[in-house]
Amino acid sequence: MTGIAPIRRALISVSDKSGLVEFARALAAGGVEILSTGGSAKALREAGVPVVEVSDHTGFPEILDGRVKTLVPQIHGGILGRRDLPEHVAQMQAHSIAPIDLVAVNLYPFEATVARGAAFEDCVENIDIGGPALIRAAAKNHDFVSVLTEPAHYAEVLAEFAAHGGTTLALRRMLAGAAYARTAAYDAAIAAWFAAQRGVTFPPRLTIGGTLRQTLRYGENPHQQAAFYASGTRPGVATARQVQGKELSYNNLNDTDAAFECVAEFDTPAVVIVKHANPCGVATAAALPEAWAAALRCDPVSAFGGIVALNRTLDEATAEAISAIFTEVIVAPDATDAAQAVLARKKNVRLLLTGGLPDATAPGLTFRSLSGGMLVQSRDAGRITAAGLRVVTQRVPTEAELADLLFAFRICKHVKSNAILFAKGGATVGVGAGQMSRVDSARIASWKAAEAARAAGLDAPLTHGSVVASDAFFPFADGLEAVIAAGATAVIQPGGSMRDAEVIAAADAAGIAMVLTGMRHFRH
Repeated sequence: MTGIAPIRRALISVSDKSGLVEFARALAAGGVEILSTGGSAKALREAGVPVVEVSDHTGFPEILDGRVKTLVPQIHGGILGRRDLPEHVAQMQAHSIAPIDLVAVNLYPFEATVARGAAFEDCVENIDIGGPALIRAAAKNHDFVSVLTEPAHYAEVLAEFAAHGGTTLALRRMLAGAAYARTAAYDAAIAAWFAAQRGVTFPPRLTIGGTLRQTLRYGENPHQQAAFYASGTRPGVATARQVQGKELSYNNLNDTDAAFECVAEFDTPAVVIVKHANPCGVATAAALPEAWAAALRCDPVSAFGGIVALNRTLDEATAEAISAIFTEVIVAPDATDAAQAVLARKKNVRLLLTGGLPDATAPGLTFRSLSGGMLVQSRDAGRITAAGLRVVTQRVPTEAELADLLFAFRICKHVKSNAILFAKGGATVGVGAGQMSRVDSARIASWKAAEAARAAGLDAPLTHGSVVASDAFFPFADGLEAVIAAGATAVIQPGGSMRDAEVIAAADAAGIAMVLTGMRHFRH
């Protein structure tokens, strides 16, 4: 089949009524008979668009509180009948089944109902049955039937209808593919909800759905293709509104997500600077400008061309300070008009406003593809408080050290393993990430801190009098000795090494404090 499939009769039943009246009016003006149900029929009738109730067309009333209204032969026969098979045509005529050439259906808002925390019964009632059946039937018979599952399809269908009185096979095949993708995503959301109701994290069959947000210029590298799909309502890059700046790249999106997830860990004003998915500066303060200055001080060289995330509304003073260096992306829950005016002078800076912060302790799943499959795990939502720490050294950390230890360990979760992080006064002062040896991460962190101190004209390294967080245990005492040599006075680590006693003894010999968390934060 390569020809035009004419549109003479359309079935329209939509929950999203955006553009409905204009679409139906254009079809009706072209001589199309419109069948409809419930709220869609009411909206069209009130707008003066001629419409036939499905129950009048079929001679069968809606029953069971509307659960059955289109699940009848007169509807599905009209959609599924092949116009090129004489036996199909004869059967349709024998049973008074009129062909239906276009089906415009979007589904009950199940995902939105679940997202707003509706009761179990409300969620069940928002599981659409007739809608998916209509969509799948029309998509199967796409040689003759056009199927539309969202208002975005209306304009293209109307353009072909105006030109040809029907649609081309190429368009119908595109619409059919989109239809099956929509019902698959819908069923995936329902399956995931039922699993959650039973407390099942890993069901026997995993279903995942997503909606294309953006086709990207390329992936991590120019020879790779990439796209960005949204799959939920968690505030972040998927919910963000881009106020200004160039198109976001794959790496921009990945780094921005890493920065925003990290900054959401803090209740007080915080700034996170990320480069290549690793924090290179994090600080909390009474106000954002002070937090920015402290975060930048940690590693001003790496901050050049980085991603900046804030957990408060971006203000004018902070925007002025950030704009003083080259920054790829700034992401925040919101920004004042004055701050936006400041950044407008830097037209290449991408400004993303998310409308909120993600809950860092909320459950969820993360995915990583493997050859022939994928790894799935629960999100690292673990959080340690002072009550969960165990002091294992002779010296107990001071109140100030304890606050910095908890601050540092919270950030460690967002640093690629092996991770060593120095902090002082609510700010990072040295970050060692992604090394094959923990001692190398310690040396890199202390070296970068010394470089930052020299750049700031300070006499002593920033690590003097700092605390240190390690994302996993020290397998030998050498890593601990490296951070002690850099001037650390207290250490937080998970513990659990065969040589814990040796490491603790080294801490006692140096007179530093050490606490164990019992929780590891590997990030690969």
